[in-house]
Amino acid sequence: MNPWLHRFAVLTALATLVLVGIGGLVTSHGAGMAVPDWPNSYGYNMFTFPVSMWVGGILYEHSHRLAGSVVGFLTLVLALWLNGRPAAKWLRWGSVVVLALGLAASTSAKVKLDNVLFLVGTGGAGFAISFFWPQIEPISQRLARFGLLALVLVIVQGVLGGLRVTALADWLGIFHGTLAQCFLVLVCAIALVTSGWWARLKAGPQPVPVPAKLRNFLLVTTLLILGQLALGASMRHQHAGLAVPDFPLAHGKVWPVADAASLEAYNAARNDHREFKPITAGQIHLHMAHRVGALIVFGHVLGCLLKLRRTVGGAHPLARGAAGWFALICLQFGLGVWTVWSNKAADIATLHVIVGAASLVTGALLTLLAATVWNGHSRAAPVVQEHPPLAPAAGL
Repeated sequence: MNPWLHRFAVLTALATLVLVGIGGLVTSHGAGMAVPDWPNSYGYNMFTFPVSMWVGGILYEHSHRLAGSVVGFLTLVLALWLNGRPAAKWLRWGSVVVLALGLAASTSAKVKLDNVLFLVGTGGAGFAISFFWPQIEPISQRLARFGLLALVLVIVQGVLGGLRVTALADWLGIFHGTLAQCFLVLVCAIALVTSGWWARLKAGPQPVPVPAKLRNFLLVTTLLILGQLALGASMRHQHAGLAVPDFPLAHGKVWPVADAASLEAYNAARNDHREFKPITAGQIHLHMAHRVGALIVFGHVLGCLLKLRRTVGGAHPLARGAAGWFALICLQFGLGVWTVWSNKAADIATLHVIVGAASLVTGALLTLLAATVWNGHSRAAPVVQEHPPLAPAAGL
């Protein structure tokens, strides 16, 4: 396995995690609509937007767009690299399409010159690079397909981010945030599979296998975390993070009352300079569902750790990984509480998003390892060619 490919995949994964963090800052600061147009930024090409205008919420939103562009470029290179020699043809024809779009845009008075130059320059550069693309074979057909899937996802993510601005739809923001987590998992999985450590695991002796029921339990737990992150994204985009402003109680009760009179009292007592919309019963129920989900995830990850230690032993790599996973969940739980106690401070809420993403990735990679490396399937022994015995020499 090419170590530079692995390093590039790790770079792409880290850049994606940074992008998730910047997205968290955008939502925490309520800056998602600070730049009201897309794909331009206040009429400028995104990459020529004057630095002097990067102020307030514009700084967060525009930085998010630029970081998304960087991740998109890294993903494009990663997908082409994973596909090897055939990628040269795709790059060439894709560049021709971009070049044609640029030339077509040049005939429209509505398209600014900087956008035309960007399209023509990008298409021309890609077309030229395609003739010098390394003539290597794909790493593997499966990895090549995963690379293309990552490329499709990052394109969809970019379009969703733009539609969130132009369509003013909260559900698009929720889907955008959740899909970002799935994309991060995919890129991290590619980074793992392209590592030398993975190759040594696949080729080395088989340790104690993980039973099928426990592998399924790992998968279910990881999916629960994904669902919990989707709930978190819903809370953030519907401003339900402070619909219940206290912890461990909820409006002074174990479970808050959400009738009309109580809602009126909650809103009358609310003193928040950020001028959120009035608290609704739906926001309270969403907030409490997120709290319940946190307890369920906590219990499941703890269960994974205990089951792995009991089944395969504490020294097993998966058991050690599960210990780190549980530590992340404990940190995540604490950050969730701190988010409420800090009146949803932007830095704490963003750190909560980042650790949540790291928790999902950890669970997904542990599940992948359990399903592919420590699944109990015996590895094929090398075939030894047997030679027929030599005939005895005459006279012996």
